[in-house]
Amino acid sequence: MEKWEEKRQKPVLPLYMAAAVWLVGALVLPPYTLSNLLILAGASLLVYAVGLRLCPTRVVRTPVAYATGSEDTDALLAGITKNLDGLHALNIDIPDAALSAAMDRMEKAGRGIVDAVAQAPGKARQVDRFARYYLPEVLKILSAYAGMEKAGVKGENADQILGDVRRNAETMATAFENQLDALYSAEALDISTDIEVLDGILKAQNLAQ
Repeated sequence: MEKWEEKRQKPVLPLYMAAAVWLVGALVLPPYTLSNLLILAGASLLVYAVGLRLCPTRVVRTPVAYATGSEDTDALLAGITKNLDGLHALNIDIPDAALSAAMDRMEKAGRGIVDAVAQAPGKARQVDRFARYYLPEVLKILSAYAGMEKAGVKGENADQILGDVRRNAETMATAFENQLDALYSAEALDISTDIEVLDGILKAQNLAQ
């Protein structure tokens, strides 16, 4: 999943309220004397404190930029994430349960691809075509589907297009999952080799049944 950073943002309204005290107060108590200045300062501080209570600090969430050490890889991951966010947004408005489930699979696999490349940037070349062609094309097709559904488009051509999308959704999702699986082919081979070596050592020492 995309990483987010949370920052606490203080409200600006209390500052404006405190400034207003000076503007309005200066009309009643001209700030030419020390006593008037102290009164205005105290009043503005009081108003500022009240404003902070009325306007609590907000928590702002912002996406954290990728930092793989390669600008091209960072841009690639950012592009995939943006398209996956678009896929997620489309899925919210998709009424067809089977299509929605397929889109869930696409997003889950897509997020897995992002995580895999973020952890091992050398894998970026393996997902280049997926990122630059396949994912955007799938998003384009599903966006057209969602648009036609929302507009209530009817007719032979519309029915054929909508039906084709539904029939091919599982294939699209499987392609996403196959792309993710391919990223771990080397690790699977290494683990398989390690298991064979370990098994050989155990048998040689009569530690295996």
